[in-house]
Amino acid sequence: MIQRLQSLWLLLAAIFAFLTFKLPFYSGSKTIKGIAQPDVRLDAASQIFILALTGLVILFCFIAFFLYKNRKKQLTLTIINIIFSIVLLVLYFLEIGKFQTGIISLSCLFTLAIPIFLFLAARGIWKDEKLVKSLDRLR
Repeated sequence: MIQRLQSLWLLLAAIFAFLTFKLPFYSGSKTIKGIAQPDVRLDAASQIFILALTGLVILFCFIAFFLYKNRKKQLTLTIINIIFSIVLLVLYFLEIGKFQTGIISLSCLFTLAIPIFLFLAARGIWKDEKLVKSLDRLR
Protein backbone atom coordinates (compact mmCIF):
# COMPACT_ATOMS: atom_id res chain seq x y z
CA MET A 1 0.00 0.00 0.00
CA ILE A 2 2.51 2.68 1.09
CA GLN A 3 5.31 1.17 -1.00
CA ARG A 4 3.53 2.26 -4.16
CA LEU A 5 4.45 5.77 -5.28
CA GLN A 6 0.86 6.69 -6.12
CA SER A 7 -0.08 6.07 -2.49
CA LEU A 8 2.42 8.74 -1.51
CA TRP A 9 0.93 11.16 -4.06
CA LEU A 10 -2.59 10.51 -2.75
CA LEU A 11 -1.43 11.01 0.83
CA LEU A 12 0.33 14.27 -0.06
CA ALA A 13 -2.78 15.53 -1.87
CA ALA A 14 -4.90 14.78 1.22
CA ILE A 15 -2.40 16.50 3.54
CA PHE A 16 -2.19 19.57 1.32
CA ALA A 17 -6.00 19.73 1.09
CA PHE A 18 -6.18 19.55 4.88
CA LEU A 19 -3.63 22.38 5.19
CA THR A 20 -5.91 24.65 3.16
CA PHE A 21 -8.24 24.81 6.17
CA LYS A 22 -5.61 26.65 8.20
CA LEU A 23 -3.53 28.49 5.62
CA PRO A 24 -5.03 31.35 3.57
CA PHE A 25 -5.31 31.28 -0.20
CA TYR A 26 -5.85 35.03 -0.43
CA SER A 27 -5.86 37.96 2.01
CA GLY A 28 -7.37 41.36 1.38
CA SER A 29 -10.18 43.81 1.98
CA LYS A 30 -13.77 43.03 1.15
CA THR A 31 -17.10 44.82 1.51
CA ILE A 32 -19.69 42.63 3.20
CA LYS A 33 -23.28 44.01 3.26
CA GLY A 34 -22.02 47.57 2.81
CA ILE A 35 -19.46 47.33 5.62
CA ALA A 36 -15.77 47.39 4.69
CA GLN A 37 -13.81 44.50 6.16
CA PRO A 38 -10.09 45.41 6.04
CA ASP A 39 -8.42 42.07 6.79
CA VAL A 40 -10.31 39.11 5.36
CA ARG A 41 -8.65 35.75 4.72
CA LEU A 42 -9.89 33.34 2.09
CA ASP A 43 -9.27 29.74 3.11
CA ALA A 44 -11.12 26.44 2.80
CA ALA A 45 -13.40 27.20 5.75
CA SER A 46 -14.46 30.67 4.58
CA GLN A 47 -17.15 29.59 2.11
CA ILE A 48 -19.53 26.62 2.30
CA PHE A 49 -18.97 25.32 -1.26
CA ILE A 50 -15.19 25.49 -0.88
CA LEU A 51 -15.49 23.77 2.51
CA ALA A 52 -17.64 20.95 1.12
CA LEU A 53 -15.47 20.42 -1.96
CA THR A 54 -12.26 20.41 0.09
CA GLY A 55 -13.82 17.83 2.40
CA LEU A 56 -14.75 15.70 -0.62
CA VAL A 57 -11.22 15.94 -2.01
CA ILE A 58 -9.77 14.78 1.33
CA LEU A 59 -12.34 11.98 1.64
CA PHE A 60 -11.79 10.74 -1.92
CA CYS A 61 -8.00 10.81 -1.42
CA PHE A 62 -8.28 8.54 1.60
CA ILE A 63 -10.82 6.23 -0.05
CA ALA A 64 -8.58 5.91 -3.13
CA PHE A 65 -5.59 5.35 -0.84
CA PHE A 66 -7.24 2.26 0.66
CA LEU A 67 -8.51 0.91 -2.69
CA TYR A 68 -5.02 -0.27 -3.66
CA LYS A 69 -6.29 -3.79 -4.45
CA ASN A 70 -8.86 -2.51 -6.94
CA ARG A 71 -6.86 -0.34 -9.32
CA LYS A 72 -9.74 0.40 -11.72
CA LYS A 73 -11.89 1.89 -8.96
CA GLN A 74 -8.86 3.67 -7.56
CA LEU A 75 -8.12 5.24 -10.95
CA THR A 76 -11.75 6.27 -11.48
CA LEU A 77 -11.95 7.84 -8.04
CA THR A 78 -8.65 9.67 -8.56
CA ILE A 79 -9.83 11.10 -11.91
CA ILE A 80 -13.07 12.28 -10.28
CA ASN A 81 -10.96 13.81 -7.54
CA ILE A 82 -8.84 15.66 -10.12
CA ILE A 83 -12.03 17.19 -11.51
CA PHE A 84 -13.15 18.17 -7.99
CA SER A 85 -9.80 19.80 -7.25
CA ILE A 86 -9.92 21.80 -10.50
CA VAL A 87 -13.45 22.96 -9.64
CA LEU A 88 -12.09 23.89 -6.21
CA LEU A 89 -9.44 26.08 -7.84
CA VAL A 90 -12.11 27.75 -9.98
CA LEU A 91 -14.18 28.46 -6.85
CA TYR A 92 -11.17 30.02 -5.15
CA PHE A 93 -10.52 32.32 -8.10
CA LEU A 94 -14.21 33.27 -8.29
CA GLU A 95 -14.09 34.19 -4.59
CA ILE A 96 -10.99 36.31 -5.19
CA GLY A 97 -13.07 38.41 -7.59
CA LYS A 98 -15.25 39.53 -4.66
CA PHE A 99 -12.30 41.26 -2.96
CA GLN A 100 -11.50 44.94 -3.62
CA THR A 101 -7.78 44.69 -2.85
CA GLY A 102 -5.50 41.97 -1.62
CA ILE A 103 -2.68 39.62 -2.33
CA ILE A 104 -2.45 35.92 -3.10
CA SER A 105 -0.72 34.09 -0.25
CA LEU A 106 2.27 31.86 -0.78
CA SER A 107 0.28 29.05 0.83
CA CYS A 108 -1.98 29.00 -2.26
CA LEU A 109 0.68 26.72 -3.72
CA PHE A 110 -0.75 23.94 -1.53
CA THR A 111 -4.09 24.27 -3.30
CA LEU A 112 -2.41 24.46 -6.69
CA ALA A 113 -0.36 21.31 -5.94
CA ILE A 114 -3.39 19.11 -5.16
CA PRO A 115 -4.43 18.43 -8.80
CA ILE A 116 -0.77 17.91 -9.73
CA PHE A 117 -0.34 15.26 -7.03
CA LEU A 118 -3.61 13.63 -8.04
CA PHE A 119 -2.50 13.55 -11.68
CA LEU A 120 0.79 11.90 -10.65
CA ALA A 121 -1.18 9.36 -8.60
CA ALA A 122 -3.50 8.61 -11.53
CA ARG A 123 -0.52 8.16 -13.83
CA GLY A 124 1.08 5.72 -11.37
CA ILE A 125 -2.15 3.75 -10.98
CA TRP A 126 -2.54 3.58 -14.77
CA LYS A 127 1.06 2.34 -15.15
CA ASP A 128 0.46 -0.34 -12.49
CA GLU A 129 -2.69 -1.48 -14.27
CA LYS A 130 -0.83 -1.62 -17.58
CA LEU A 131 1.99 -3.62 -15.97
CA VAL A 132 -0.42 -6.14 -14.44
CA LYS A 133 -2.21 -6.59 -17.78
CA SER A 134 1.09 -7.20 -19.58
CA LEU A 135 2.11 -9.76 -16.97
CA ASP A 136 -1.25 -11.52 -17.32
CA ARG A 137 -0.67 -11.77 -21.05
CA LEU A 138 2.66 -13.51 -20.45
CA ARG A 139 1.07 -16.23 -18.31
